[in-house]
Amino acid sequence: MTEPVYTLYDVRDYPIVRFVGEAAEGYATRWCAEMDRLLADGGRFVLIYPPRRQEEAHADRVARGQWLKHNKTALAERCLAVIAIEPDAARRAEMEAMYPNLVKAFGTPQAVRATAAEAERLARHLLAGGRPSDGV
Repeated sequence: MTEPVYTLYDVRDYPIVRFVGEAAEGYATRWCAEMDRLLADGGRFVLIYPPRRQEEAHADRVARGQWLKHNKTALAERCLAVIAIEPDAARRAEMEAMYPNLVKAFGTPQAVRATAAEAERLARHLLAGGRPSDGV
């Protein structure tokens, strides 16, 4: 029996791709494989991440960071944005302050919204050709 292609991401509403996994220690290998698959599929997509439930293990963060740097160009061509959901206004402000450096490092626009509905609305706006700065 073959292993499922996606276990960390829900791709049923592709090109909106939602992270549904857990950042449990050791998950980076699966994360990298699933990201490779998303890039190989060739379409443009938007990633939506739910509020963080736990801190990511250092080794996983390093592995993902290496993958992101190695795949910066391909990811920027395919991924229109990474949208995080963060209900806490103070935490959203902290995240927004970090985004310019993350965009420089990884090449993909970043955004944060308070709710899943707001994140999805922005994702659909971007997929329709809108820009993240349009205030959606």
